[in-house]
Amino acid sequence: MTLNRALATAVVAAVTAPVVLAAAAPAFAHGTPVTQAAARPSASGDENVPTYEDLEKAAATAKTAYDDAVVAESEGRKEVEATMKALESESHPLNKAWRDAEKVAKDAAEAKDAADQDVTDAKAALEAAGSEAEKAEAQKALDAAETAQAEAVEALETARGKAKAARTELDDARVAATRKYHLVKKALSEARTAKEAADKALAEARECVRDNALTSAAVGLPAKVVAGESVGFTFRITNGGTRTLSVDPLAGAHLKDARLDEALKVEWSDGSAWHALDQDEGAEHLGRIDELKPGARSEVKMRLTVDAKAVGKGAKNAEGFALFAADAFDAYKPCVLGPMKRYDFEVLPVGSEPGDVDDAKPGKPGSGDDERPGPGGTGTEQNKGTSAQGGAGASAKSGADGKAGGEAGGDLAETGASSATLPLALAGAGAVAVGAGAVFVVRRRRAAAQG
Repeated sequence: MTLNRALATAVVAAVTAPVVLAAAAPAFAHGTPVTQAAARPSASGDENVPTYEDLEKAAATAKTAYDDAVVAESEGRKEVEATMKALESESHPLNKAWRDAEKVAKDAAEAKDAADQDVTDAKAALEAAGSEAEKAEAQKALDAAETAQAEAVEALETARGKAKAARTELDDARVAATRKYHLVKKALSEARTAKEAADKALAEARECVRDNALTSAAVGLPAKVVAGESVGFTFRITNGGTRTLSVDPLAGAHLKDARLDEALKVEWSDGSAWHALDQDEGAEHLGRIDELKPGARSEVKMRLTVDAKAVGKGAKNAEGFALFAADAFDAYKPCVLGPMKRYDFEVLPVGSEPGDVDDAKPGKPGSGDDERPGPGGTGTEQNKGTSAQGGAGASAKSGADGKAGGEAGGDLAETGASSATLPLALAGAGAVAVGAGAVFVVRRRRAAAQG
């Protein structure tokens, strides 16, 4: 890369990058409620609000510009050092011209001093002349000396002018080299500032935010389950917000006695087959709802079964709990977390007849319940090593009332994860949209391993 090309790249980036970042910073300030930070611009609103993809591109562009500016600064420093060294050499044309002019000026000064002395001597001779003839000859000699003196003065002024001009040209070359390097250093400073601003805006946009309007519910999950019998229920996700989201439903169920947990089998249906959850996970994503519009809901059929051998006849009742939440993203926010819901249920020994059983009621999540798996998406593209749904095994912050999430603006750790997807229709007939018969295509995704 030549110095000029690197300098131009750095200067352009330093000038243009802040324009994008200036629009980005206010929208993604730390702690901004998701309803503001993730909102899409309205038809009459600010059309300059950047998407997450815009911020990624701005950060990448700023980094490239900064890297180019670093190279340009290094090359510029070498160039100015080389230029200064060359200008100091007596063989450099500008340096040689100045030195030659200085020598001419020095010789002219000596010639002028000699001419001055000649005039002084001629005047003394004129005063000492006795006869008219001697005076006439002395006057003639004085006139010639004064003429030579005038010529010497003019020659000295000319020589000094040329020497000064030569020195100015040499100094200008030094200044030009220094100014050029100063521009490179300034471009580097501006590129660094732009990169830091772009990185900050992207980091703030990447932070997870809470959306209490993105709700989850277990409909029909009984408060009492008999061992050896399967119970079915519905996992319902509702988008009560004002923007369209891509959603990853999150579910899991466990028995409180860790020795019995493997006896619990939790499954969900894609409409054509049942898929078992991994009991080694706290909760895992069931799939992807590509588009859940405001006011719409989506449902997943689920069932759970406790092995009859685990809680046999005569055994004590066991206790279990189920967790449900929705992780989401859109073009503006790659990590939106709905509140975690916990449902506690009781497991009765095999053969029990519980009679009429009420549905389990949602309660406060326990310590460590609100843990989110790896990413389901980034808002612009899936699974490229950046965390979009919080880090594996990272606990979300809780509010003062003990409910998951608390105020909007909580953040999770960040890790990478991989996923596999396949088409599926949730709840057999697909997703149910309130007021609209929209069907949302969902892609099955494995849960990322928790850290």
